[in-house]
Amino acid sequence: MAKQGVASMLAVALVLGAFAAIPTGVRAIGVCYGVNGDNLPSAADVVNLYKSNGIDSMRIYFADTSALQALKGSGIGVIMDIGNDNLAAFASDPNAAAAWVRDNVQAFPDVSFRYIAVGNEVAGGDTQNILPAMQNIDSALSAAGLGGSIKASTAVQSGVTAGYPPSKGTFSAGHMAPIAQYLATTGAPLLANVYPYFSYTGNEAQIDLSYALFTASGTVVQDGGNAYQNLFDALVDTFYSALENAGAGNVNIVVSESGWPSDGGDAATAGNAQTYNQNLINHVGQGTPKRPGAIETYIFAMFNENKKDGAETEKHFGLFNPDKTPAYPITF
Repeated sequence: MAKQGVASMLAVALVLGAFAAIPTGVRAIGVCYGVNGDNLPSAADVVNLYKSNGIDSMRIYFADTSALQALKGSGIGVIMDIGNDNLAAFASDPNAAAAWVRDNVQAFPDVSFRYIAVGNEVAGGDTQNILPAMQNIDSALSAAGLGGSIKASTAVQSGVTAGYPPSKGTFSAGHMAPIAQYLATTGAPLLANVYPYFSYTGNEAQIDLSYALFTASGTVVQDGGNAYQNLFDALVDTFYSALENAGAGNVNIVVSESGWPSDGGDAATAGNAQTYNQNLINHVGQGTPKRPGAIETYIFAMFNENKKDGAETEKHFGLFNPDKTPAYPITF
């Protein structure tokens, strides 16, 4: 997870204008499982915690053998990342990509893999490696007979888009249009990390907290026939417009991360985290003004992780503490 371009013109312009039960019709409500913390439960205990709370999907950030072993036969759908440090090798060497698929996907036939995230919020010169690495992973999945059931994509943050209102969204990062067009040919979704929290804290003078928390009493942004009452929808629909403007309007969005910290920074309280996450769960079954229908969504993250780098808030996105107690009252 990275800060989401909080000072972008998009975030400014957007304003100028305890979970509930999983809603019917949502294909998957997932939670991201990171391991950058002390005294975290065993992978087997984590999988049991997912199951006991009715969480049916998980994102893991590397080919974690312990997690993959624990996931066997669980029925939990999985997004598995390929680390950014592997992209150059996989982009240049199809055999390296094939070996990774063999060792980490084919070796676990009882794991319900859904997507392979070829990089997470890749920046700088490494962006040139995303598409060829993705193509080589797709080729390896197809050669293994898995191309129809497991899709390769990449996870991006809102900073790769620009434009206001959401209908004017475009990709501001040059590497994104070819990726979007490729996804349109494979049927894979774009994985988007969507954080109203960072947009809010980057522009508190102009973005109302209620707009970020799904608690605004009425329309905040009117975009033609689409009325936006929350920032999450506006950010997601900016992605959809960017895909359309790149000639990839048939590509779906999977929200691969979204969450709110319970400590460590502005507006980072247990109450706000609970409000955001519960409202997110309630909301994603409806979709957005531009794209009604359920949005597959993964909440960041399962645990508070005290070893995470960056701002103090990074350590406090967890739904649970390492001892498996809730970080704040939640109902699944």
